Amino acid sequence: MNYAVILAGGRGERFWPLSRGGHPKQLLEITSDKTMLQETIDRISDFIPIERTLIVTGQNLKSPIHEKIKVLKEKNLLIEPEVRNTCMAIGVAAVHLKKIDPSATMIVLSSDHYIQTKEKLQKVLKVGAEVANQGENLITIGIVPSRAETAYGYIEFSDLFTTIDNITVYRINRFKEKPNRMLAQEYYYDRKHLWNSGIFVWTVDTILKALQRHMPALYQELDLYAREISTKNQEQALKTLYTRAENISIDCAVLEKAENVLTIKADLIWDDIGSWLALERIKQRDRENNVIIGKAQVTGTYETTIVNDGSGIIATLGISDLVIVRTGDIVFVAHKTRVQDVKELLQKFASDKNLEEYL
Repeated sequence: MNYAVILAGGRGERFWPLSRGGHPKQLLEITSDKTMLQETIDRISDFIPIERTLIVTGQNLKSPIHEKIKVLKEKNLLIEPEVRNTCMAIGVAAVHLKKIDPSATMIVLSSDHYIQTKEKLQKVLKVGAEVANQGENLITIGIVPSRAETAYGYIEFSDLFTTIDNITVYRINRFKEKPNRMLAQEYYYDRKHLWNSGIFVWTVDTILKALQRHMPALYQELDLYAREISTKNQEQALKTLYTRAENISIDCAVLEKAENVLTIKADLIWDDIGSWLALERIKQRDRENNVIIGKAQVTGTYETTIVNDGSGIIATLGISDLVIVRTGDIVFVAHKTRVQDVKELLQKFASDKNLEEYL
């Protein structure tokens, strides 16, 4: 049976100041009038019911998630005691699902993606689930690039593995890190590369076997924890597991090493909403290529993104290539070339006790 695992534990720092503390990016209405987490749930609800959906997140987000998404029950949330990257989140989800359904198929999604349309996505995921159950196959969804993008990792695919319902599945040559501009152009034009979407499909047995082979120490810790699930020792066992766990992505831990990894070539409208720059790609622009959300008056303003989450107004005159965000007691202004570096700014906030309240 198919189960959805939605990773929703990130802090979304590059969407600061709207994304803060207990109200991170996945709980913001960035791409529509729904939170990004709710959009992710809705995207697969026709395929996988809420009863078989597991949200992996942090303790600080438990209450905000329940407040925002009333349909979620206690059993829908798997709470991580610490942040330990995607390998740990997926491993813990796998052992929990194995307890529920030893033959479970996991469909792993991120809570901060923009995808159109859900019908196309579901078709791709159904093919992924079918291929995952044909053997010990680890499936990753590769997106056909629509531009030369330097902010994403890439998958170089090789020969055809199978075709189902006109959807092609390929073997993988290698995973590649985020490229420079020249390489990104090369990847875009050679049509041998796909964006690494971070959407995965596999059975719980297959991913746990892969962890046992490529991350044996972690697998042993997961196995110890699995024995304590539904016992009085579960909470303490989970804390012990995370204390000992390595902070590593599933890509680095397993996918880049394993030989049984396949990719589905998915021609979807997809975006990893990684920073304020993503709004240029998904929101309507005015004649001067400005994206304006909220109340603003602009004159002689070009190629600028303005987000006003307050009751006042933002007024601009004679500027270009900026990101301006106003919310509550914070106004954030950055040049587009530096908006990806917001973590540098937040480190200064974190080191000053007088500024910690703004994080």
